[in-house]
Amino acid sequence: MSSIKVGVIGAGRIGSHHARILGKTPDVELVGICDTNLWRAQFVAWQSNSMAVREHKDLLGRVDAVVIAVPTPMHLEVGLAALEKGIHCLIEKPLASSVEQARKLLDLAQAKKVVLQVGHVERFNPAVLEAIGHIRNPRFITVERLGPYDPRTSHIGVVMDLMIHDLDILLTLVGSEIESLEAVGAHVLGEHEDIANVRVRFKTGCIADLTASRISLEKCRKLRIFQQDSYISLDYANTTLKIYKKRSPVIKSLKDVEILKPKLSAAEPLRSEHLHWLDCIRHNRKPWPSGERGMEALKLALQIADELERYKVSPDKPARSIIPSWAQDLGKIAKSVGKDILSD
Repeated sequence: MSSIKVGVIGAGRIGSHHARILGKTPDVELVGICDTNLWRAQFVAWQSNSMAVREHKDLLGRVDAVVIAVPTPMHLEVGLAALEKGIHCLIEKPLASSVEQARKLLDLAQAKKVVLQVGHVERFNPAVLEAIGHIRNPRFITVERLGPYDPRTSHIGVVMDLMIHDLDILLTLVGSEIESLEAVGAHVLGEHEDIANVRVRFKTGCIADLTASRISLEKCRKLRIFQQDSYISLDYANTTLKIYKKRSPVIKSLKDVEILKPKLSAAEPLRSEHLHWLDCIRHNRKPWPSGERGMEALKLALQIADELERYKVSPDKPARSIIPSWAQDLGKIAKSVGKDILSD
């Protein structure tokens, strides 16, 4: 297969980035851009020297592979339509809205013997690729992914929207089954949670604290890994990596700590993701991440969402006082005693 005919379904912000890169990728023919908003599809198609269509069925008959960048609730319908025609798929994260839907996509991809890759693009961040080689049995991990509110993703919560990136990375780095998790969150501007904090305990003993927020004014995307004799600090947004390692068994000053700042590739993660996907198609290889890995991240995200639901505060219920009843009683007693003292 010399040149692969590719289409992009969904001409939103993510879809337009896919089209921009694929339109300039060697040995790729970007056949068309599909979106129910034809004006938007035409705009992206014009930028990427392609054509625009409104219905995905008008594109599927002309391509070997397709990027699916539509809202998550539509992944099943569009994904099944493409896979049924034997078309290789790169489906944006999360893979589907439920595990059952993800399983349908996986089963059909396997039956049709086509490549199904999930768009966990952070795996292709040069800082992540470099860090993987330095991680040995992590003991504690902290993750922050903060950013401003985006109404375009308000149909899902921040866990499925943003934190799922980190859940995929976390499962990859730790490589262990989960023992337990605790999660708290709140919806502030939308119908779903806009901020969430999760503590995940793995069977290896590793503990991970993750925070995701889409109501922050400033962006922050950082991962910190603590392990025996070293600490790794990774900045997704600025693509930087620092590694602090012990030089000697006993630290007498900071001179005994080695600070490494590896030189990282300048490759754009989305372009690397495409090249990997296309290589898997050409050589019939299993992608990284596979659909199965995408489903594992989805399972964990849904488990966290269920945990958040347990602590959801109903607007029909009166707000619970943060002061325990015994403390309120003490307050009444103190006032009573005070009156008695003043009256003496």
